[in-house]
Amino acid sequence: MERIIEGFVVAARTAGVRISISETLDAVRAVKIVGYRERPLLKDAFAVTLAKTAAEKTILEDCFERFFAFQFFPAPSDRAGRDAPPPDLLQRESSLVRMLMEEDRAGLIAAMTEAARLENISQIRYFTQRRLFAMRILGRMGAVGLDGQIQALGRIDTPAAAAKVRLESAKAYLVDNVRTYVQGQYDLFARNEGERRLESELRLVKLSNLEQRDFARLHNIIQRMVKRLNDLHSRRRQAASRGVLDFKRTLRENISYQGMLFAPSWKKKKIARPQIVIICDISRSVLRTVRFLLLFLYGLNQEIARIRTFVFCTNLCEASDILGSCPVDQALTRIQGGTDIPLIMGRTDYERSFADFRRNHLAAVTRKTRVLILGDARNNYNDPRPENLKAIYERCKRLIWLNPEVPAFWGAGDSEIRQYIPYCTAIKECNTLEHIERLISTLVRR
Repeated sequence: MERIIEGFVVAARTAGVRISISETLDAVRAVKIVGYRERPLLKDAFAVTLAKTAAEKTILEDCFERFFAFQFFPAPSDRAGRDAPPPDLLQRESSLVRMLMEEDRAGLIAAMTEAARLENISQIRYFTQRRLFAMRILGRMGAVGLDGQIQALGRIDTPAAAAKVRLESAKAYLVDNVRTYVQGQYDLFARNEGERRLESELRLVKLSNLEQRDFARLHNIIQRMVKRLNDLHSRRRQAASRGVLDFKRTLRENISYQGMLFAPSWKKKKIARPQIVIICDISRSVLRTVRFLLLFLYGLNQEIARIRTFVFCTNLCEASDILGSCPVDQALTRIQGGTDIPLIMGRTDYERSFADFRRNHLAAVTRKTRVLILGDARNNYNDPRPENLKAIYERCKRLIWLNPEVPAFWGAGDSEIRQYIPYCTAIKECNTLEHIERLISTLVRR
C-alpha cells in the first residue's frame, strides 16, 4: 500500500503540488482507514490530506484519474484464432501465455504494473525513453517466452496453425497495451519536465539576452518565488506571535494560584521589516535587470519590506508612488515618458544623480536602512564624485551595489565602479534571475 501511495505522491509533486513528508504520512493513515475499495472515498482522502488550495485539489483529481486508470487489456475485437488450442501443444505454456489465452484482464494488469514498478517507471523523463521502458516491461512480463512459444508452434504442422495465429494476435495485443500504459506514465511523470528544464535555464540566462516571448514565463517564475518568500515570512511571523514559554515570568505571575500554571507567559520575538531604499539606473543598458528586480521587490507585501524607490538617468527622482500604484511595466513606461516625474532621460550622470539624492533625499536613509544601487557605473567620463556615495554609505545599515556587467568589465572604459567600491558594503554581479532571488532571500532573512 505504501508503494502505491508513494508513486501517487511522486506523480502529484511532478504535476506541481507541494507535498511534505508529514502530509504523505497523513495520507497513508487515511488510506489505511478508508481502503481502496471505494474509488470516490479514496480520492476524497487524498484531497483532504494532500491538497492545500483549490488549484492543488484540481491537480490532484487529475493525477488520481491518471494514476488509478485501469482501462487496459479490453476484450480484443479481432477474434482470429480464438478457438481453444489443443492442450498437448501448450503443455509448457508460461503464466503470461495462460493469462493471454484465458483473457485474464486483472492478471495482465497486475503483471504489467508490477513489472513497471520493478523498472522504476516513475523515473521516466524523456519521450525517447518510452520505447526502452516498454521493452523492459515486456521482458519482465515474460514476452521472450511468448516469442519462443510462437516459434515452437511454427515448427509444427497444421494442427498448431490456429494456436500460432492466436498467440501472434495475443502478442500484438499485449505490446499495444504496454505501449499505451508507458505513454500514460510518461504523461503522468514527465509532462512538466520540459517546462521545468526551460525554467531552470531561464534562471541562469542573462536578463539582457532574454527575448520578449520569454517575459510572460519569467513573470510566472517570479510570482512563484515571491509567493514562497511571502509564505516563509508568514510562518515566521506566526511563530513570533507566540514565541517560547517564559518560565521565570510564568512562575512570578502564577504565585497567586499557589504555583498552578493557569496563565503561561510567552517570549515574543519581533521580526523587524527591512527598510529598503532602491536607487536604480534606468538607462537602456540596465533597464531589463531593473524591471525584474522591481517585479521581485514589489511582489513582496508591505509586511515583509518597506520600500522607497529612486530612479535616475541624467538626474534623480523618487518613483515610489508610481511603482506602488500600478504594475511595474506600466510604471516604468510612465517614468521614462517623464509625464509624472521630472526625470531627464539623457546621458547617464552618476555624479549629478547621487548629488541629487544627497541633497534632497538623504533623510530617507537611517541606520536601519539597506540601500540597493543597481547600475553599471558607466558615467560617460564625467567626474564620479564618490564623496556623494560616501555620505549615503555612512548613514545606512548596508549599501549593496548590484552591477549587471560581468566582473571582467568592471572599471573598463567609462565604468567608475572602482571609485565607488570603497563605499559599498558589498558589490555583486546581478544579471540573472538566480542572482536576484539570492539577493532578495538575503534581504528578507530574519
